[in-house]
Amino acid sequence: MDLGLKDRTVIVTGASGGIGRGLVLGFAAEGARVVLASRDEAKCKEVAAAAADLPGETLVVATDITNADSVRELAEVTHRSFGELDVLVNNAGGVAYPRAFLDKPDDEIEWELALNVHGVLHTCRQLGRAMVERGEGSIVNITSNSALLAEAGNMVANYAGTKGYVMAFSKALAYEWGPRGVRVNCVSPGWIVPWEKGHVGSGSFWEKYGWEFFGTPDEMARQAEAGDLFNASHQPIKRIGRPEDIAAMTLFLCSPLAAHITGQLVSVSGGAYMP
Repeated sequence: MDLGLKDRTVIVTGASGGIGRGLVLGFAAEGARVVLASRDEAKCKEVAAAAADLPGETLVVATDITNADSVRELAEVTHRSFGELDVLVNNAGGVAYPRAFLDKPDDEIEWELALNVHGVLHTCRQLGRAMVERGEGSIVNITSNSALLAEAGNMVANYAGTKGYVMAFSKALAYEWGPRGVRVNCVSPGWIVPWEKGHVGSGSFWEKYGWEFFGTPDEMARQAEAGDLFNASHQPIKRIGRPEDIAAMTLFLCSPLAAHITGQLVSVSGGAYMP
């Protein structure tokens, strides 16, 4: 299906692996010009190589979204290389480490705030400004079911709070920028697992503690189908989510097919969250 994204310029933050990989490959398959933004430049180059045979173009730009100057440089490089920005997907985010809230060190709290809140603020201000001035654009902010379900936020309360901020911020921004031609929506992933361990970068929570806590992708897939995976056992759809599941919804929301949709949140989680 042609989503009308051919030759559109797209920035994907957190493009170095996991959900980011699925997003990059999805946009590239539609013929978009995709900028891969992440601190992990080497892993981004691996993702770009995986997209080499797809119709779209890719460009890797090493970026630290917690730094406003770095985001400003991302905007300039993107404009020089691919022209006006059409789509921004704020995918970068993470948990420093799951802990009881009262045991969480200050540096972990600040790290999560910088990445999940200030990072989104920087990109929306620096990259969204040109969209507003031009009167056209689409932003999708990737949030988390941890901000929707108490059990999903267990032991990651600060992270859940940061994603709750992003949801409220996105809705307010959608209302403000709608008359200016810019749409803002959120996609909230449930339990999304990469196909292979090598599909994530060194900064991913999977590499920091995820594989040790939850097992390999194949093990989690088997447990989910058997109804034994602890954080997916009550899902109506008995399988783990994959990066392509997030990409499919995100691409739709960024496409002209969703031209009358803004300020919305969609949980892609096998039915784990049903408002």
